[in-house]
Amino acid sequence: MRGVLALVCAAQFMVVLDVSVVNVALPAIQDALAFDSRGLAWVGNAYALVFGGFLLLGGRLADLYGHRRVFAAGLTLFTAASLAGGLAGSAGALVAARAVQGLGAAVLAPVTLTIVTTAFPEGPLRTRAIAVWTAVSLAGGTAGNLISGALTEHLSWRWVLLVNVPIGLACLAGARLLRPGVRRRSRVDVLGAALATGGPAALAHGLGGAPVFAVAGGVMVGLFVVVETRVARTPLIPAGLLRPRVIWLGNLAMLLAGACLNPMWYFLTLSMQRVLGYGPLQTGLAFLPHTLLTLLVGLRLTPWLMCRADHRVLIVAGALIGAAGFLWQSRIAPGESYVEGILGPAVLVSLGGGLLNTPLTVAVTSGVDAAHAGAASGLMNTAKQLGGALGLAALVASVGDHHGAAGVGHGRAFALMAAVLAVVAVLAVALPARRDHAVPQRTRHGTA
Repeated sequence: MRGVLALVCAAQFMVVLDVSVVNVALPAIQDALAFDSRGLAWVGNAYALVFGGFLLLGGRLADLYGHRRVFAAGLTLFTAASLAGGLAGSAGALVAARAVQGLGAAVLAPVTLTIVTTAFPEGPLRTRAIAVWTAVSLAGGTAGNLISGALTEHLSWRWVLLVNVPIGLACLAGARLLRPGVRRRSRVDVLGAALATGGPAALAHGLGGAPVFAVAGGVMVGLFVVVETRVARTPLIPAGLLRPRVIWLGNLAMLLAGACLNPMWYFLTLSMQRVLGYGPLQTGLAFLPHTLLTLLVGLRLTPWLMCRADHRVLIVAGALIGAAGFLWQSRIAPGESYVEGILGPAVLVSLGGGLLNTPLTVAVTSGVDAAHAGAASGLMNTAKQLGGALGLAALVASVGDHHGAAGVGHGRAFALMAAVLAVVAVLAVALPARRDHAVPQRTRHGTA
């Protein structure tokens, strides 16, 4: 089981890595391919929106076609798109490759969590496995900045995408460790997946100053609800999945948390390079505390606390601590020291994110029928990624013309993130109570 956990965590690390790995390289990409300031955000959002929009379909595929088959298919698509993106010669080609990467990630990410939730029995062992998966996911986002800085400084921005090729091939070789799984005969709701992607994408474009797209996005989201509830024979969200309060409320909290914790990498990267004057490698190294603290909190502190405290308390505390970190980060200004401008806020944001993510993930994936485990995993990942994409679009729009070196717009974006995390804390109070039991001594050193 350790080998399986290592394999799926490596694949999930790569998927999450690509949410943030382009961030430090953004100034270099902008100069090389002539992006404007609004178009530059689509290097990240093309990936995030397609990733988030097709996650429901990806989760359903895992339930219908078997874990190993879907895992291999997602890896193949993701790896090929990474190669195409690394070789892209124009802005349009790069954005298109990032969109295809997002599709591969949407197939791959849900099945990694589905494998974890089906391979480990519900209880402390599953909590430990999910904690490892969550910590790797969080670390992938933070490590992406460090890796991106080193590759951009010493090689080229292209290598932030090309680095996925050897990792993807290695994971494909290890896919034989997975069980084939049962293949079920059922139709796939492609129309629902298209609406789930097109609606948020149009909304994100509309937030950037195109009202027609915002209206079209709202219409597509409405059509998605109609298709899922009245038209689709095999809906992406199975009937009754959203009925429990913990599922719909937990995923709403996950969406809002994603609207803060994902876009922060974009604004932190630009703040370091445009406001504080850091180079790519210096920027990547400046993110190192985020990576180390996230791993420490996610792997050690949070699972320990989840056996001793109500999960709601951890989510509320994490959201409020993270909000305090974003408020501190909103004061960033030219000439500030690293400790005051980056390190201090990083401690609070990493502690807060590490505390809230694992209990929230456990909440929205527990108590779900095994046949719908993929759909539940896809729904959780969808909430997180679409929250990040829509949050980034809204925050970029809120910054407007203050995207320059003064740091005024960046400070405004971080203050808004703090406000949204405060809302997450309020929502978490209404979640059902839950606490894990301590792992029995005889299984603590087992093959988890």
